[in-house]
Amino acid sequence: MGNEENELNESVEPLGRRLLIRKDESRQKTRGGIVLPDKAEIPTITGRIVEVSAQIERDLDFPVRKYDKVLFHPKNAIPVDFEADNLLFVVPIEDVVAVFRKSKSKARKVVSENDEAELDDEP
Repeated sequence: MGNEENELNESVEPLGRRLLIRKDESRQKTRGGIVLPDKAEIPTITGRIVEVSAQIERDLDFPVRKYDKVLFHPKNAIPVDFEADNLLFVVPIEDVVAVFRKSKSKARKVVSENDEAELDDEP
């Protein structure tokens, strides 16, 4: 029984209209090759949702799920001193500005004017 008490795992559960997000690693260089200074201010940052509060899970207006990649504004993000590298933030849902979604692209059939005219002529 003594071992069970030592093996308790801590977790962070956001309350209210908040998410727990693990911030992506900062890039020191842009895709174009520009080197960013260490303290370059970037108005929005990306991360993965680690936990979703119960209130947001029930709210159909916010289609976010655990493990979604999101773009968020860090102004109201609260850093969580839970990990050594401190990449966790409690973020109000209002500060999440986008969710990245992957979808299978369907090949669109391009119909030319000639094809449309032929379709109209068919009985």
